Amino acid sequence: MNASPSVFAIEGELTIYRAAELHAEFQRAVIGTGSFFLDLSAVTEFDSAGVQLLLAARRSVLAAGGEWRIAASSDAVREVLDTLGLYAGLADTGVSTGADTGADTETARASSAHC
Repeated sequence: MNASPSVFAIEGELTIYRAAELHAEFQRAVIGTGSFFLDLSAVTEFDSAGVQLLLAARRSVLAAGGEWRIAASSDAVREVLDTLGLYAGLADTGVSTGADTGADTETARASSAHC
């Protein structure tokens, strides 16, 4: 893939309450990207539905030959992934905890606005 990296930032909850919304946003963001960088530094809550979303997005990016990276993550994200023993596994596919992604693209923001 020749497309430049896509940075996808999530703010607020990455939980069951936003799973459908974020799944659709992930799918749109992944299309046509060679690299997919996630900024999870502003995630305040993270549950098993959030884990499933990350794993599904990672699988889609890697299956398309892209690069997957978590550019930054909050304590909430790190705690859950560490507890589940998944943080190191995600790190094996290019996870970085630094804020610099090297991406020169527009950042997509998913806010936690609730109805």
